[in-house]
Amino acid sequence: MLRIAVPNKGALSEAAAQLLAEAGYRQRRTSRDLVTVDPDNDVEFFYLRPRDIAIYVGEGTLDVGITGRDLLLDSGASAQEVKGLGFGASSFHFAAPVGDLPSDRDVAGRRIATSYPGIVRSWLSERDLDAHVVRLDGAVESSVRLGVADVIADVVETGSTLRQAGMEVVGEPILRSEAVVITPRDGDRPDGYDVFLRRLDGVLVARSYVMMDYDIRAEQVEQAVALTPGIESPTVSPLHREGWVAVRSMVPRDTAQRVMDELWVLGARGTLVTEIAACRL
Repeated sequence: MLRIAVPNKGALSEAAAQLLAEAGYRQRRTSRDLVTVDPDNDVEFFYLRPRDIAIYVGEGTLDVGITGRDLLLDSGASAQEVKGLGFGASSFHFAAPVGDLPSDRDVAGRRIATSYPGIVRSWLSERDLDAHVVRLDGAVESSVRLGVADVIADVVETGSTLRQAGMEVVGEPILRSEAVVITPRDGDRPDGYDVFLRRLDGVLVARSYVMMDYDIRAEQVEQAVALTPGIESPTVSPLHREGWVAVRSMVPRDTAQRVMDELWVLGARGTLVTEIAACRL
């Protein structure tokens, strides 16, 4: 039975549960459930603190996990990222009082407060810089005002919290994070692992594409399919109406409206766009 670690709470929890449900896996009934067994798919889910998931997977206690890239790298666990999942995106930055830090390399010799000491120490080591890293579990924005640190390193979304604290982002992101699938760094793939990844891939592709159907004159079909090439090739079928064909193709979701406009100009009619629940490519 494939043993999978899933975030039990926080920003990643709900999105991970939705992804797994769309992939056809049974999920827990209440937030108090710590384990869910899915006998139909030969899978067992363990709901754990996101920060602990990399440890369990790295030790080989669990086969697969879903957690944040930032939490994986900060943990130092013997686990590896195998797939980004496209949700839970965040950026990790240095920040300091406005005008106090000319560049990110000027953190050298300063006190850096962070909830992610592993990431910060790795960044410093890669650049041969030395600084004192102060580990805090949260609210690092207050550490400079309270005299605990000179600089902070934290997840930055809009930057509004930093501005309220009289601080600014310095330099490029230390790390860009998202939810990821992780496995032990060493070891064989357990039974069910490949099926699990294929199911996730199917949902992720389905979320990125829509199915588009339209009718068009046969003499315009080459121009039309150039706009809707699909994954491999569109399906083109003759219609009862002489000189017309029906075309069906997968189209990237974020370009669908523009493609419909361009098809209309070519003469396409009866254009329909439908959702894709899942797929295998």
